[in-house]
Amino acid sequence: MRVRRLGWAGIEVISHRGPSLVVDFVRDFSLLRVTQPDGAFAEPEGTALAALVTHLHEDHTDVAAIQSVVGDTGLVLRPAPFVAASDEAVFTDGAETDLETSALNVRIVDEWRRIQLPPFTITAVPAVDGLGDPQLNWVIEADGQRVFHGGDTIFHGYWWLIAKRAGPIDLAVLPINGAVVNVPHLQPSSPLPAVMTPEQAAQAALILGSRAVLPMHFGVHQPPVYVEAADAVARLADAGRQFSFRVVNLEPGDGYDIPPAR
Repeated sequence: MRVRRLGWAGIEVISHRGPSLVVDFVRDFSLLRVTQPDGAFAEPEGTALAALVTHLHEDHTDVAAIQSVVGDTGLVLRPAPFVAASDEAVFTDGAETDLETSALNVRIVDEWRRIQLPPFTITAVPAVDGLGDPQLNWVIEADGQRVFHGGDTIFHGYWWLIAKRAGPIDLAVLPINGAVVNVPHLQPSSPLPAVMTPEQAAQAALILGSRAVLPMHFGVHQPPVYVEAADAVARLADAGRQFSFRVVNLEPGDGYDIPPAR
C-alpha cells in the first residue's frame, strides 16, 4: 500500500491494485487556518471507494471535502452519533447535520466490525476521545499490509486487544500533539492532554507492533484555547530510536510506500 498525507489528520490509502480510501479528509478548519494559512492541505489523487471518519469534530469531518472525493452519494463509514443535549454536543452537531442533510451513503459502524470493501478489509477499533465525544479508530488492510489511523485518541487500554485482533500494524498514523483544550462547554478545564503526546504515541506504536509511524495532528498552537506540546515531532523521533520504529514525517501531498515485511 501507499499512504499519502493530506494534511492535519487526513490520509489517502492507495492499494497497489489501484483503488483508494480517505480517512479524516478535510480542506480547512478555523484553528489551522490561523496557524497555517497556505499549504496546509493536499488533495487526494483520485476518486475514493469510501471516506472513513474517526469522529465528527470539524478538523476530522468535512462533508463538502468528502463529497468531492467519493461523490454526492458516496460511501462514508463513521462512529455512532453522540446521544447528548445540544450544549453537550457542541463539537459534533455541525458535522452531524451536514451528514444528515447530504445524499451520502452514511453507514454507522460498531467497534470491532470488519467491512469488506475489496481490495480493502476495514476494521473499526476502539478509541477514546479526550473530550468525551464518540470516536473510532480504523485498521485498513490490503496488499498483505495494515495501516492504523488513530484519529485524535488519547492513550487507553485497548491497544493490546487491537494488536491481537487486527495487528500487527505496518504503519501507524498517530496523533502526537498532546493538546490541552480550554473551551466554554467543558469547564472546569483540564490541564491534561486531550490527545496523545509523542511519548504516548510511541508507546501505542510499540504495543501495536508497528514498523513505522506517520505523525499527524500537529501544527496548531492557539493558546489559551488549544495549547500544543512543544517539539512533538522531535520527541517522537527520540522515542522511535528507543523503540526501533521508523518515523515517516510527510509534508501534505507526500506519500510513503509501505515496504514488504522482512
